[in-house]
Amino acid sequence: MDLGRTGLWSIELRMADPGEITDAAAELDELGWGALWIPGLGGGDILGDSERLLRATRSTKVAIGVLSIWRHQATEMAAGHARLQDGYGRRLLLGLGVSDPAAAQGAGHAYRPLADMSAYLDKLDQVPRVPADERLMAALGPRMTELAGRRTAGVHPFMVTPEYSAAAREQLGDGPLLAPYQAVVLERDPGKARAAARDFLGGFLAMDHYARSLRRQGFTEEDLAGGGSDRLIDGVVAWGDVETIGNRVRAHHQAGADHVCLHVVGAGSGLPLPEWRELAALTR
Repeated sequence: MDLGRTGLWSIELRMADPGEITDAAAELDELGWGALWIPGLGGGDILGDSERLLRATRSTKVAIGVLSIWRHQATEMAAGHARLQDGYGRRLLLGLGVSDPAAAQGAGHAYRPLADMSAYLDKLDQVPRVPADERLMAALGPRMTELAGRRTAGVHPFMVTPEYSAAAREQLGDGPLLAPYQAVVLERDPGKARAAARDFLGGFLAMDHYARSLRRQGFTEEDLAGGGSDRLIDGVVAWGDVETIGNRVRAHHQAGADHVCLHVVGAGSGLPLPEWRELAALTR
């Protein structure tokens, strides 16, 4: 599935007014965005929210980035995925994540990430089947990345640097999709940009699996403290004008990423349409 070089990742495309979402998706399709990514959040009707975007667009792909395997049954997801692919021209990419131990415990299971994801993929291989090239994983560690490269279209890593993209590409080799998430702040003032980034990312730094990933990327405990050091924020968030943000996107591509999905943070409440329109220059 060709996602194009750039896409948009947006909580708002799930949570805003449905009519506003429909209008925005149609405009984003016209602007040339390759894919619209929506998060799984705490559950909910992720297939219905995906269908709203598919119905509003003609060529843009829709990617779920990502749903928790603990909150969505594989058989239900497979059946819904098949229905939407048949109805909208095979434009839906199903993203999967193992979440964290608390999510597994909440579902009444012990947490065994590799075994749990492998079992979920086994179910997606049954009828109705979700083909390997129509699903991907939110892999961060090397073993989960290996599994993703072997049994899905590829990986959608969160909160990573271009150096991570280079390492992931080396591990995956040619072929598997590498589609990193990239938070962006359209703000030239360093203090304001970093404050907006910390407001969004600060909570994730306290989550063990993300903290471990950042440490593997070379960040220290001091970098993780206090909502994130300037070094960490500048490493995983692109801020500044469109040209500066474009440089970060190009760095991911040069490191081996196939597709980079941009998440506008710090734009206030509601759909960040002005920012999406400005960033559309990066689709060309």
